[in-house]
Amino acid sequence: MARNHHTIGSYLLKRLQDYGVRHVFGIPGDYVLGFYEMLQKSPIQVIGVTREDCAGYAADAYARVHGIGAVCVTYCVGGLNVANSIAGAYAEKSPVVVLTGSPGIGERHNDPMLHHKIRSFSTQKEIFEKITSAAVVLDDPVIAARQIDETLATCRKTKRPVYIELPRDMVKVPLRHAMRTIVVRETSDRHALREALSETVRWINASRRPVILADVEVHRYGLVRELERFVRRTGIPVAATLLGKSVISERHPRYIGVYEGAMGRPEVQRFVEESDCLLMLGTFLTDMNLGIYTANLDREQSIEATSEKVQVRHHHYSGILFADFIRGLLGARIRKRNFPIPHPKPPNNARSCSFPGNSAITVTHLFERLNDFLQDNMVVVSDVGVCLFGAVDLVIHRGTEFLAPAYYTSMGFGVPAALGAQVARPKMRPVVLVGDGAFQMTGTELSTILRLKLNPIIILLNNRGYTTERFILEGPFNDITNWNYDSIPALLGGGWGCNVRTTGEFDESWRKALSNRSSFSLLNIHLDKLDSSPGLQRLGERLAAKLRKRKK
Repeated sequence: MARNHHTIGSYLLKRLQDYGVRHVFGIPGDYVLGFYEMLQKSPIQVIGVTREDCAGYAADAYARVHGIGAVCVTYCVGGLNVANSIAGAYAEKSPVVVLTGSPGIGERHNDPMLHHKIRSFSTQKEIFEKITSAAVVLDDPVIAARQIDETLATCRKTKRPVYIELPRDMVKVPLRHAMRTIVVRETSDRHALREALSETVRWINASRRPVILADVEVHRYGLVRELERFVRRTGIPVAATLLGKSVISERHPRYIGVYEGAMGRPEVQRFVEESDCLLMLGTFLTDMNLGIYTANLDREQSIEATSEKVQVRHHHYSGILFADFIRGLLGARIRKRNFPIPHPKPPNNARSCSFPGNSAITVTHLFERLNDFLQDNMVVVSDVGVCLFGAVDLVIHRGTEFLAPAYYTSMGFGVPAALGAQVARPKMRPVVLVGDGAFQMTGTELSTILRLKLNPIIILLNNRGYTTERFILEGPFNDITNWNYDSIPALLGGGWGCNVRTTGEFDESWRKALSNRSSFSLLNIHLDKLDSSPGLQRLGERLAAKLRKRKK
């Protein structure tokens, strides 16, 4: 075995690079400065941001596009600030590595009152144990390498965040003995896999109208191309969930649209729910994906395959890897179908241009025009609320080109996520959909975007408050201060901004934003405070009904 020359810090950096981490988002602090110095000298690029929660959102989006992301922050004041965005990554299965410093082991004798400490030195780790798949403290050079290997392997396996804490006096401590990198390889139970595939194929071939419902795990496990090949080979139509939107090109001839219960298009809801063989791949059966439980999926007619289980009707199969099941279907003999299906409404310039140029811009007009304007090199990054439900019917051109916190629904995701997405995939131009409330939370990340010379187009839906909440329960608590958003470029010293009040002004501002390739563009879209998409109106009505029922 080769002689080991690694310190704990250098081995951690090596393994991060082995897993494909090329950028780390974060903010330095005294307990993590030693590791930051080591990071800065490594091939990994450190991207400093304005807030720790923004670092988490950026790393989350980076992971969704690139396969794994990382954030590096200091102890407690930094770590707890990033907890919400990491909780969102956990809820939506995004593999982010949380790297944090902490007080040195040699400083902890007699329980001193060191700054940033809360109750005990382990408090931060105990909190992150609840929102990560694995949490370790690298305080022992004998086992540190094994801890690193196993924790990163868990991140890859579960597609969820993990937590690695490095006390500041352990960064340069040599590993105590030679280590061989541990590569954890999982395999499926071949007998269970064969039986599950056999039952699945028999049922698909015997069915009259099979349908695929594809969700977020197809994204996370890198199976988008396999799904496309399966649909092409079999002709089975495919719908996506809200969280899984863009799991397949929405221009695909066998794509029918987003299924979200009664919140979605009625023809999609009927087509999915009337299938006699529903193949659910990588599904999260959440209230958001199921239209606040207005979906009506017959489990007697369903096959469900995820990273956690394979279930064919009421038959459960254990020990099967999700990727192995998908690839097994690719090699199976499944007869090809070509029955008629509903299709999303295609972009139509003639329809959009039918709106008078001097008419006040509305949410409906905005999204219909935007649907015409999207290009192949664009990734849509949506925050929550009006923008998310308006974006449901956008036609996304290629796979994994729509990012949104569509289950955890944390406001503030949009702008920092655009940073992470464009860093991960520089040739893709983000189009960011964000409400004014969410922008006021994390819009400062435009400063980092400007520094890195990135060029997202920010479409800011300015309705002077929390319109989603207005449909649930109206009150002055939903109002916020109106900013001069178009003046933010002057404040930051770069970028381009404008006001948009009419459909004609939106067309003109979009053209200018497209031509501005050297910095961000911010379109301040002035909307009526009660203007919303049909999907959001239906959602608000159902949530309001639930709230009234609880009060009785």
